[in-house]
Amino acid sequence: MTPPPTSTNATTADMDLWGRALAAQLNVASQDLGHDIDERLRVARQMALKSRPMPQRLMRHSLAVQANGTLSGPPDEGLNLWRILVSALPLLALVSGLMFIQTLQEELAETDIASLDSALLLDELPPDAYTDQGFLQFLKLQQNARHD
Repeated sequence: MTPPPTSTNATTADMDLWGRALAAQLNVASQDLGHDIDERLRVARQMALKSRPMPQRLMRHSLAVQANGTLSGPPDEGLNLWRILVSALPLLALVSGLMFIQTLQEELAETDIASLDSALLLDELPPDAYTDQGFLQFLKLQQNARHD
């Protein structure tokens, strides 16, 4: 019996040839077995044929689950310019959304500071008002009451 090819670039024809030689030797060796062992071997062969993986040429246009649980698409899927641009769109949308939120929050903070400064400059307040924790809240309520 010839050993399987050890080269990593062995062609499928070489593997088919090795498989046929192995099957022929197994058939010769199984002729001297009894009927019950022969039947068990036949059932085992059928189960092995059912559980063997599909050939690559049939899986070309289908998705496959790899041994590590990842899902792979067709192997001939190239990475051209359009695919790169489309895959970058979600990242671009995320970054632009975060920049918009940051700008909006900065404007709101500037508005709050400006309203506090204008209230401090326009009103006569005792010195204790500057250290009071609820003073900013009081000013916001007054400003909302003026705008309504």
